[in-house]
Amino acid sequence: MADTAGRKRIIGWMMFDWATQPFYTLILTFVFGPYFASVATGFFVAEGLTEHVADSRAQSLWSLGQTATGMLIAFTAPVLGALADSAGRRMPWIVGFSVVYVLGTWGLWWTLPDGSTLWWALLAFGLGMIGAEYTTIFTNALLPSLGRDGAIGRISGSGAALGYAGGVVSLFVMLLIFAENESGTTLIGLTPPLWLDPEAREGTRAVGPFAAIWYVVFMIPFFMWVRDERWPAKRASMARALSDLRQSLSSIVRRRSLAAYLASSMFYRDALAALYGFGGVYATLVLDWTITMVGVFGIIGAICAGVFTWIGGRADGRYGPKPVILFNVWVLTAVCTVIVSMTRESIFGVPLSPGSNVPDIVFYVLGAAIGAAGGALQAASRTMMVRHATPDRPTEAFGLYALSGKATAFLAPALIGLVTWVSESARFGIAPVILLFILALYLLRWVDPKGDRAVPWSEASSPA
Repeated sequence: MADTAGRKRIIGWMMFDWATQPFYTLILTFVFGPYFASVATGFFVAEGLTEHVADSRAQSLWSLGQTATGMLIAFTAPVLGALADSAGRRMPWIVGFSVVYVLGTWGLWWTLPDGSTLWWALLAFGLGMIGAEYTTIFTNALLPSLGRDGAIGRISGSGAALGYAGGVVSLFVMLLIFAENESGTTLIGLTPPLWLDPEAREGTRAVGPFAAIWYVVFMIPFFMWVRDERWPAKRASMARALSDLRQSLSSIVRRRSLAAYLASSMFYRDALAALYGFGGVYATLVLDWTITMVGVFGIIGAICAGVFTWIGGRADGRYGPKPVILFNVWVLTAVCTVIVSMTRESIFGVPLSPGSNVPDIVFYVLGAAIGAAGGALQAASRTMMVRHATPDRPTEAFGLYALSGKATAFLAPALIGLVTWVSESARFGIAPVILLFILALYLLRWVDPKGDRAVPWSEASSPA
């Protein structure tokens, strides 16, 4: 009976990845992001800007939304994580931020194609992102209780792979049934159902309510089978939480492996998030892709992500997370180099014939590589964090992990926005991502493959 309950708990935990993946696949990257960019570009063109400058303004505005939301998450995640650990409960936080997620994603419906609700769209997107990120923090904190080191790597990889499978399925549904192209029909020539008006882009705008409903339905196994660990009942205390957090922060400087890992992951996760957040936008603005083409790009990337994340989980279980992280950061660095060097007219300065489809083919390949490397990287990263987490305070640890991921979450979007603004080129705007990946590779040199959670907290926080 205990084994059955344990298996159900693992399955329920993995269903969270399936439930939340549409936010990243549909909203952040392949459907809403490109739709927002096209709407913003049309709005700025209508105000008298040239299309080239309007493209850069649209990308800058999209980066602003991610920057502001990332900064808010960065400064509050560790505190809330410490508070949850002080109380010994995480499920109430997951429920609360699930409500925030559903409200935020549903609100994206009101992103009108005339651009009159751009700021509303950024606000709704921010709420959805806050809900997605915080529920992830608290569910990740449950990971150490699901198994031992080798098993955790496989569970993390399998959960992430299941999530990407959910991303593929949800993207298929959106492209085949809802998201309309310029002719007002979906990928297979259907008119959007439920009396959705193609001229008002209601099929594409339905991505928000669709993601909200998807989450509500597929979180049912999670809430049925996943429970908090049995800790002595404690009253949540902000004072105690802040005191514990200060002690944990002070201990980081004496834990070289943890400090190096948090710093490295800060840069490579920020860079990866930028690739996810701007990949579809780049394809729309630089390669002039339609929403349908971006969606196909997303399907290819998500399928590769699911397959290679599962493979990465197996490699993680056998060799540990660090080799998996190193390999995939190198792959993503190479991908970014190609992206910055490509236009519709040339690749690495080599001219292409007019109307060549080589850039499209190359970008589809790059999308597959981003999906494969990004999925495996994310799964291995949370396994590595488990190896550095103090056993009795995992939520605080993943709060710090979120802080490291969000402390500079504004950096990549801000740098992309700045370089895009100065160069007035959406393509050159991606260049700062390469630097972030290189910094991450350098810092990984000091990360212990086995982590340092075996070091008692009192020893780690005492002078050497």
